[in-house]
Amino acid sequence: MTDDLFASIDALLARPRPVEDLPVPAERERLRKLGEYTQEDLAKALKTRRETIVRWEAGTTDPRPPKREVYIRFLATLALQHGTVEPIDWLRRAQAAGLVRPAQETTAQAAPVRQPAPVAVPQPVPQPDPVPETFAVAAVAEQPAPVAMLDQNPDGSLLMGPPLPCVQCGQPSVYRAQNYPMHLGGFCRPAAAAGPEAVGPAVQQPAQIVPVATAAPAAAPRQSAPAAGPASAVSGRASSSRPAASSRARKAPAKKPAAASAGAADWEVAAAARFPSGPLAVLDVAADGKALVAYLADGTQAPTAPTGRTLAAVVEWALEAKFGSPRLHRHGKDGDALVVVTDAALAELGLPPLGRDEKAEYVPRLGRLPESHKQVKALSKAGWLLTQRGLGPWARIYRTPEDGKRVCVQLCVPAWGALASGGWAVPEGLAAPDLARLLGTYATRVITPRGTTAVSGLELVTALRPPTMAVRTESGWTSGPVEGSRHKDAFDAAIPEVPDMHPLAEGRAPGDVLVTEAWDWHRPLTDTEAAAPFAVGLDVNMAFLAAAGRLTLPLSGPVHEMQPAFDKKLPGSWLVDLSHLELDPLLPNPFTADGTAPTGPAWYSTVKVAYAVELGAQVQPTEGWLRHESGPYLDPWHKRLRQAYVDTMAALGVPLDLADRDPLAFLDAMAAIKTGDPAELAVLTAIKQTAKGTIGKLREKPRKGWKPGQRWPALERPTWDPLMRALVIDTATVNLHRKLRRMADDTGLYCFAVLSDCAVFAAPGPGALDALTRPDGTLTTSLRLGVSPGHAKFEGSRPMAEVVEILADGANPARHIKTGGVVSDDE
Repeated sequence: MTDDLFASIDALLARPRPVEDLPVPAERERLRKLGEYTQEDLAKALKTRRETIVRWEAGTTDPRPPKREVYIRFLATLALQHGTVEPIDWLRRAQAAGLVRPAQETTAQAAPVRQPAPVAVPQPVPQPDPVPETFAVAAVAEQPAPVAMLDQNPDGSLLMGPPLPCVQCGQPSVYRAQNYPMHLGGFCRPAAAAGPEAVGPAVQQPAQIVPVATAAPAAAPRQSAPAAGPASAVSGRASSSRPAASSRARKAPAKKPAAASAGAADWEVAAAARFPSGPLAVLDVAADGKALVAYLADGTQAPTAPTGRTLAAVVEWALEAKFGSPRLHRHGKDGDALVVVTDAALAELGLPPLGRDEKAEYVPRLGRLPESHKQVKALSKAGWLLTQRGLGPWARIYRTPEDGKRVCVQLCVPAWGALASGGWAVPEGLAAPDLARLLGTYATRVITPRGTTAVSGLELVTALRPPTMAVRTESGWTSGPVEGSRHKDAFDAAIPEVPDMHPLAEGRAPGDVLVTEAWDWHRPLTDTEAAAPFAVGLDVNMAFLAAAGRLTLPLSGPVHEMQPAFDKKLPGSWLVDLSHLELDPLLPNPFTADGTAPTGPAWYSTVKVAYAVELGAQVQPTEGWLRHESGPYLDPWHKRLRQAYVDTMAALGVPLDLADRDPLAFLDAMAAIKTGDPAELAVLTAIKQTAKGTIGKLREKPRKGWKPGQRWPALERPTWDPLMRALVIDTATVNLHRKLRRMADDTGLYCFAVLSDCAVFAAPGPGALDALTRPDGTLTTSLRLGVSPGHAKFEGSRPMAEVVEILADGANPARHIKTGGVVSDDE
């Protein structure tokens, strides 16, 4: 029987899979028109109706076999003749499946039955300026041309122009690479078809553009660079102006970038190749004090450094060296270069130190240098601009875009307090190479720092969920929405959801508010608990981050409805009475922030109402503010931060599976974690604060200077939505309540205090295992030890006599279970 099942599965896996990929609908229509075929011509050839072709090109329906494979062949043939635009994976799959002849084969060799009518190829126009000396054309036999890094419009679409002979094969191409005509990688046609005179005798077959060093002799090959993937060896544009490579091999600060790994999409490879120097540099002064030196994201010294002693020279150098970070989403934007200026370099560049003299020093109260400062004037004279926040700890220096291309460099000045707060915990006296490695590791695992960790976290959300994408229409390119993202325009939240200072809250009844905060609860001890020798605290790792995974969140504005039928799939706020629901009084009530039972109708998020239904409540909301467009908006953010957290814990000696293999070894490793690499510890803190700060930014309140009745800048962000914050916090609360219920059933232990994600139990011993052991001697999985977000760790313990005193003072023991009175970095 088992052998038959294995044989059936093997047969299923061996079955050839049909090619299901098609280009996007707009590309189908574009390719047909480039081939000068009408919808009637195509319909007649495929023996179908014109209306069917119309639906295929509109994307309302897709063809089915056998017409599907024939239609793919038709489009792929046109794409090879005229070029296609991103995404191009469909064309590669069509070639691999044999639905279209490889580019090296002549049209005459194609099967006459399935080959569409030939399309006239435009005659080559006169050759443009010679290929620059930084391009060397080398024929590569029996190897497909790599993906070239093509010029792009500001919206990320490929820049196109009149057909000119491709520098690789000589056939006309509408695409450009560093202003020179070139096909998409792998799609060059035989140069012989155009004749050798079109491009010269050196190009006679599919060719590869190889970057040639122009400033120094060839050095030892670098083993791994933080941002240079496979495309760095094939993209002339990415490498032509790159400084001469250092003979010193760079050590990658973290795991290999996704764009450099096998199976990466073309856009990822191309994006990584644009920034061979990595995301950032830390400027310092050389040991001899005579020159500036720069350290890369992996802590090694950069081969070049700014030669000028002005901010303008630093910006120009960062752009020429190609610092920056690749986009995290196909339709997102690449990250700007970040230059960190150490205290020594600050003086070398003529920037003032921290102080109180507004004329000669940087004054924190002002937050920026005055417009009259000579350094600000020098930037302006050199043609550079500053954003509204000016030249401060985190400055953005940019130039008016030319030809639609953004030119921008960000500046970080630790001496002015850039890394002294805001979630950063940079060790004092950290050397420039170590600071570069710290920030480079964060940039590689999370995102290039943009300010506080909260600001960086919000930037990460947008980078992974860009609001718009470029869409081709009959009249050109336009902006369209990205599936799963929120719209680029902000919308107001519902009246019960906004904070009191919001203009919509004016005149709102005091109880007409959605109250969502993490638990702060404790109760009197039972006699059994008071007799226990110890109180043990267990904390949930990154509870808010874990709650955000796959969580359904709103993507549209609120709709007010009366007497709505509850639907757990609709994110929103519901006015419902849950006071009749009877729960165990030894556990905190999940429907209030202080853990007490509700006393009447109140506003709850969808998560809370769904949990009430799970607990047996009969609910009938009397009112609701509902969102009818929704999706797992924060899921990519959750996945990236989760992986960053797991990777950092592994670097500190606590691998993901350690708790499952050896719980005692896990507890020992966690106890020793503070003795680990200071830079990695700082990265760990930054990741935790990024997760916490991002959730807080979803309901950011006004800052100093705000006046009642006024709106504040955060309200104009598409990501400002208090309901999203409420749903995340409520999910964390509900998840913990489930675990506490299972814990009581499993071990007989009830928590008697909770603060956010830390729960305190009476236990026979001072260790975590004393609270997690079942009566049969096995460990409970209700609160599962482990590194993964959502799993638990040991927070601390106190003798029960001390806890009794804390309770007598009316304080929450969960706040003091950890030495120093801090409950958790994750809170």
